[in-house]
Amino acid sequence: MLRDIREKSVPLGKHRLPPLPYPYDALEPVIGEETLRIHHDKHHQAYVDGLNKAELQMAQARAEGDYTFVKYWENELAFQGSGHILHSVYWTILAPEGYGGRPGPVTRQQMTARFGSFRAGMEQFMAATAKVEGSGWGILVWNPAWQALEILTAEKHQNLTQWGSIPILVIDVWEHAYYLDYQNKREDYIQRIMELIDWDEVENRLCLAIKGKLPLIMT
Repeated sequence: MLRDIREKSVPLGKHRLPPLPYPYDALEPVIGEETLRIHHDKHHQAYVDGLNKAELQMAQARAEGDYTFVKYWENELAFQGSGHILHSVYWTILAPEGYGGRPGPVTRQQMTARFGSFRAGMEQFMAATAKVEGSGWGILVWNPAWQALEILTAEKHQNLTQWGSIPILVIDVWEHAYYLDYQNKREDYIQRIMELIDWDEVENRLCLAIKGKLPLIMT
């Protein structure tokens, strides 16, 4: 049974930082407590604050009919909003070691249909994530246009997230996400972070995505 999701419309400028679904030390030793506090409480919060500010600035521009700075604020909406979406998904698809379960039947079926096998799909996902240009994201998405899974890499997440594909499994490879623990050893980080994937959550998100849903907070 799919878990309940919150689908209320968020008023302009009222986005909130979602709470972590586990304690700050729950992902150790793969992700340290200090890294998680900085990443969630400061970096993700900055995306939320930036998104709220951009929405309110555009509301003011509409009220005044002054679009002098529309290019800047539209870019902020895309950048800050995409950062908020991806990080929100990121927290929910991680779990303490030993609590992530196993890939579900729909996940395995869709991975096999698209990539030939679950293993082949995951190998491609990890390789693509390790090679993403700059510091960005590896993203497994449900593409409604294809009715199939797809693997994307995002150097600039604002160019991808708020379009049609729905992120299912995301891996953040920005330096801030792992510098304290891995000191820029990206492949080591990716190998270890895969030990924390909550496959029950991935399965749930895929089932919801097939129905066109992208919840930021799972309950």
